[in-house]
Amino acid sequence: QAQLVESGGGLVQAGGSLRLSCAASGFTFYVYGMGWYRQAPGKQRDLVAYINSDGSANYADSVKGRFTISRDNVKKTVYLQIDSLKPEDTAVYYCNRLGHTLAWGQGTQVTVSS
Repeated sequence: QAQLVESGGGLVQAGGSLRLSCAASGFTFYVYGMGWYRQAPGKQRDLVAYINSDGSANYADSVKGRFTISRDNVKKTVYLQIDSLKPEDTAVYYCNRLGHTLAWGQGTQVTVSS
């Protein structure tokens, strides 16, 4: 059964950093583009970064220069390095496949204090 498990969130002060991980299982990981999404309270879930199967990456304007997405096809894991955190980055972060989404995992909470 295909599954995604996010981890690495936490409570950090503005300006700090976090590294989120998403462990995938149950599908052929390396052929899929993967994305990181976030959902703040009362808001819709938005795609903030994605990485294609060839390793090329793209970012939402709001996170460009601060977020870095990467993947390890051997470990079947996608990462999101978040630097220079801002209070507006506070959200639950999720990962999923691009275009062929799976059931959403539990996500990982990122809370940034000012």
